[in-house]
Amino acid sequence: MFRHALQAVASIREENIAAKVDCLKNTFKWSDAELAIAVSKAPQVLPRSKESLQCRSEFLISELGLEPAYLAHCPALLSYRVEGRMRPRYHVVKFLKENGLLKRNPGYYIVFKITDKIFMERFICPHTEAAPYLAEDYAAACREEMPARFIFT
Repeated sequence: MFRHALQAVASIREENIAAKVDCLKNTFKWSDAELAIAVSKAPQVLPRSKESLQCRSEFLISELGLEPAYLAHCPALLSYRVEGRMRPRYHVVKFLKENGLLKRNPGYYIVFKITDKIFMERFICPHTEAAPYLAEDYAAACREEMPARFIFT
C-alpha cells in the first residue's frame, strides 16, 4: 500500500494536494476521519480528476443511494468505471431483482468488485432460460449502449 500511496502523491503537485483533499471531502461529503480511512485504503483516489470523482459521486451516492461513510470504507468503488462496469452491473442486478430472479440481495461492493468472468457466472449464466437476452444486453451496456430492457421507470 505504501508504494501505491507514493505513486498517488508523486503524481500531484504539493500545492495541489490540499485542493484534492478538499475536492474529495466536498464531493463525497466525507469528514476528515472518513477521508483518512478512504485515502489510507485506496490512495489512488487522490490523482483522480474532479470530473471523474463527481461522476462517481453522482452514481454511487445520488443514484444508488450509498452512504458516504460506506464509500469511505470501500474506496475501491471509486476506481471502477461508471459506464463501463458499475452501471451495466447495477442494471443487471436491478433487472434480476425486479423479475424475482435473485434469491438474496448482493452488496454493490461485491457486484462491482468481482471479475467479469465471475459476474457472468453468478448473475448472467444461471438465468439464461428466464432471460435469454441478458448476456447480450449486458455486453451492450458495457459498450455504453443502454438496452431498452434496462431502462426502468
